[in-house]
Amino acid sequence: MKQAIFLLLIVTALKGAKVNQDIKIRKILITLFFFLLAGLCEIGGGYLVWLWLREDMSWMLGAIGGFILFLYGIVPTFQPSYFHRIYAAYGGIFIVMALLWSLKFEGIVPDTFDIIGAAMAGVGVAIIYYAPRKGEEKLWSNH
Repeated sequence: MKQAIFLLLIVTALKGAKVNQDIKIRKILITLFFFLLAGLCEIGGGYLVWLWLREDMSWMLGAIGGFILFLYGIVPTFQPSYFHRIYAAYGGIFIVMALLWSLKFEGIVPDTFDIIGAAMAGVGVAIIYYAPRKGEEKLWSNH
């Protein structure tokens, strides 16, 4: 009888852990979506301004780029953390995205040092943004 109760308690705890794990995975995916959206706004908007000022393209590209950069300032407000931590993590995400942008739009292949640096930045993002901290559980709760 004790074994059955113990087994029931373990199964119940595992079900609760599974639900909590699903919630955490969903929240991580949502934050990654906002990181990518902000990165596209920041890099894309900045690139349009670059084309206007450095490549002598239409001022309209600069205006559109400026508006997209404005949107970039709004996107981080949807993240469930503090300002300093969000922007520190964005720095790492933008390193990776800038290298991918360069590959896609300029045909510049990242070299070994680019890749090592981007990997290190990715580890930094994981530590800075996703490491659990005492007293911050409400930031990641389901409420």
